[in-house]
Amino acid sequence: MALIVAAVLFTFLMGAITVFGYRRYARPGRVYDRLGAPAAETGGELIELPDAPKENVFVRITQQIGEKMPISPQDISLTKRYLVAAGLRSETAARVFYGIKVVACVVLLVLAFLFRDSLTANGILRNVILIAAGLVGYFGPGLVLEKMVEARQERLRLSLPDALDLLVVCVEAGLGLDQAIANVSQELKLTHKEISEELGLVTLEMRAGTRRADALRSLADRTGEGELRKLVAILIQADRFGVSVAESLRTHSDFMRVRRRQEAEERAAKVGVKLVFPIFFLILPSMMVVSAGPGLLQVFKYLFPMMRNFGK
Repeated sequence: MALIVAAVLFTFLMGAITVFGYRRYARPGRVYDRLGAPAAETGGELIELPDAPKENVFVRITQQIGEKMPISPQDISLTKRYLVAAGLRSETAARVFYGIKVVACVVLLVLAFLFRDSLTANGILRNVILIAAGLVGYFGPGLVLEKMVEARQERLRLSLPDALDLLVVCVEAGLGLDQAIANVSQELKLTHKEISEELGLVTLEMRAGTRRADALRSLADRTGEGELRKLVAILIQADRFGVSVAESLRTHSDFMRVRRRQEAEERAAKVGVKLVFPIFFLILPSMMVVSAGPGLLQVFKYLFPMMRNFGK
């Protein structure tokens, strides 16, 4: 059995090296031969061309594996929504994601098969370990993706008040809402990268001819964040009914800050209740051992011998 596993791993390694060598060296060499000279000369000086981005072999392999998987369009659509909400907007992101699930499942199955004898001697537990490793490898990337989406939504939620303040300043300075969104996306590139990217996409959609309301709705659907949905609804209604955009944004920004302070106070009020179980099960036994331990030792040392003597 060990020889079979070694032969399979050796074959897999040789295949991976062959694919890497072909895609990294052989195929680019053929392309360069067809192109001829690597650069053009003007005025006796060599013009250097920018280097093309290097191809990631792992991404290519996982993409090819994902393309071979029979996946329904509904599952792909749902996965793409999660990937976009996590900030992964590549066209091949969904296929790469499914390829990663397959690769992780296979790798964990192989590792569990190799080390199951050292983990336990029970045959049933060995099979359970194999099944658990396969399930973790296949469903683990989905859990990681959900955590990425939640973390990004949290960063968007925390950066939204600053973006609203800048929008208010820009609108009150005389800029239109479209130009204000573009300026805010430029100003927040360093401090709040996520909200800057999302507002930049809104600007690009509006420049491409999309209506402002549709671009804002696309922002809410793309991120899936509740606070952004409220902001989008406020902007659309203010634009539709002719209400002052600056006043609406200022009111919403104050509301968000008050709500964040209330959430912090609520979490602080829950701390006492949440600490009951750690105190009761972890801290209290230690305190009892430290405070009552010496007294109990004295009781065991002197009182029990005296009681035995009285019995005699």
